[in-house]
Parts: sequence; C-alpha cells; structure tokens
Amino acid sequence: MPEKPYRVIQWMTGDVGRAAIRHFADNPVYDIVGVLVHSKDKVGKDAGEIAGIAPIGLAATDDIDAVVALDADCVFYTPVIMDVETVCRLLRAGKNVVTTSGFFHPSPDFTAPADAIRTACADGGTSFHGGGIHPGYAGDILPLTLARVMSRIDTIRVHEVVDVVNDAPADHIDWMGFGKDRDAFLSQPTILGLGLPFFAQSMYMIADGLGVSIDEVTAADPQVATAVGDIAHADGAIRRGTVAAQRHEWTAWVDGRPLIVFEASYVTAGPDLLDPAWDLGATRYDIVVEGDPPTSLTLAGVRQSDGAMVHPGYTWTAMGAVNAIPDVCDAEPGWLNHLDLGLIRPRGLVRPADHPRCRR
Repeated sequence: MPEKPYRVIQWMTGDVGRAAIRHFADNPVYDIVGVLVHSKDKVGKDAGEIAGIAPIGLAATDDIDAVVALDADCVFYTPVIMDVETVCRLLRAGKNVVTTSGFFHPSPDFTAPADAIRTACADGGTSFHGGGIHPGYAGDILPLTLARVMSRIDTIRVHEVVDVVNDAPADHIDWMGFGKDRDAFLSQPTILGLGLPFFAQSMYMIADGLGVSIDEVTAADPQVATAVGDIAHADGAIRRGTVAAQRHEWTAWVDGRPLIVFEASYVTAGPDLLDPAWDLGATRYDIVVEGDPPTSLTLAGVRQSDGAMVHPGYTWTAMGAVNAIPDVCDAEPGWLNHLDLGLIRPRGLVRPADHPRCRR
C-alpha cells in the first residue's frame, strides 16, 4: 500500500463511472477528491448516492474548471466518446489520465490524437493510459497471455457474445439498432458497425506483442437475425420481423493470411425467437488460439449458488483500467499502453474484512 492514497477524480458517472466510484470508496489505496457529472439532476448529489452506495461526503459538480483545478494524481475519464482536447487539458494541468473511452493502443487510425496526447503528456509531465474489457483486455491481454504457452500460432479468434436484454442497460436496445427494419439496419451502421478502428487497436497490440506487422484490417458485412415473435425488454418490445440479433467480424491480415479474427455477437433472445435460429449461449468472451497446441480460454461471469448471476461487464470495464492507476501514476510521462506497463500490479484488492472503508 502506498504511503498516501492516490488522489483521483471521477470524470462522468455512467455505468463504468459508478462502478469506479464504488471501488474508490471501498479501496484504501484511493482517495476520491472530485466527481464531474453531466446531468443537472446529479449536481450537488453525494457521489455515493449516485453510485448506489452510502454517502461518502463528496458532492458531484458540473463545474469543469473547478474540477481541473483540484489537486489530484489521476483522472479516471469514462465518457462513451473521448474529447481529446479535454483529455489534453487535463494532462497539461499535471493530472495523469486513465480512460475507458477509446484509445488503448497507438494504432494507425489514431495518429493525430496520439500525437496530441503525447505532446500534452510532455507538457504536463504526466501519463495517459487506456484500458477496459474489450478492447483493452479480453481481445489483447488475454490472447497474448495464452501466446506465452504456445509453440506456434496460426490464428487467434476472439468471440464476444452479449445477451443484451439480460446483461446490458435497456438503452442499448435502441442505440445498437435493435427493433429496426432489417434493410434499414444494414444501410445505417450502428455503433458496432463503426467499431473497426477501435477493435483494430487490440489487433495491433497483439501483432506488436508477437513481433509481426499487420497488412490491413478488414470488416465483413454484418449479419442479422430477426424476431419471429415480439421480444419483451425493460422499455417495451422488439417487434416481430425486426432486427433482434447482430453479428460483426473483423480480420487482421498478416503476410496475406488471416492471423487475428474478432467476432461480436449481440443477441436479445434465444434461438426459438430468432430467424435464423442462432444459438450463441450466455454472455462471455471466447479466446481460441489455433496452432500448437490448440488452446482456448473463456471469460464469463459466475452463477451463484442461488442461481442468480449479474453479468460483471461494467465492473470488468472499470477495473481493467482502474487497477492500472497506481502503475500509471508512478511511471515516466507519456502514452503508456499495456505493453509499456507490462504486468499490472493491482493495489488494495485484498482488503481486511474489518477495514472501516470496506463496510460502506
């Protein structure tokens, strides 16, 4: 444990940000000193209340200038889309930035923002790091971890499966395009349809880790399944005949062959309600390395003894980045990707049961 806690600011309080606040409140390695919110109805509320825990004595604010002026070691920046100018402002102000908002590895798609971030790090004497669950962990760190025990690698396949109705917020139904007419869906790309440059970062990290160069990254045409009956969800229903499942695939080519293949399958029902009758199973990440020896790994939540299971996707996303904060704060200035940081050393995860902060 450090001599004094790392002073952190939580920048935005969506699903990932709230998971982070709960962790900062419980983990004595951190002292949360500021919380920035966007919604007016959250301004002035205790950060603990926003995160669904007991009050922690810290009111949220929407005053960006006041938050930037705080004395802090790190900003945990979690908007869905990164504002590079804001991140650079934070870095120049002397605050390290750890984020889940999109930049995980300096791939060719992000040359201009990468240069801006590096310059801001140099100006502020600070460090920047992006992490998460996918990209930022399941599709890059786990494949490279499996590579450690391989003799030869032919192909690496990462398949993300998400049961959207049971394991994602209800707003995902709309902004991922479920419930649309099939032709309209295929002609108007949704967030996954625009995902290639972000997932490609993980592919470039794998390639860098294996010492090979990617020729190009390509995207296959998305596939959809439609509902054979109405599918109920928290905010209504996906109507019969509209899009109820979608599959996307991206491939990184090395020396003219497909070395890395990512699949993303998002579904809202089982095979009995889908046409075609896709049977993809529960939410999980499957990593399959074809070669010598063929090797696989599955990352999934654990069903409890009472049968309940809450998918830990947002906690995974938050912790995949949060647990890097101490190493990022202690490192030399610059953009630090996973390969730069090496094996992360999480701090404060093993906490005594009688620690007062653990009883919140």
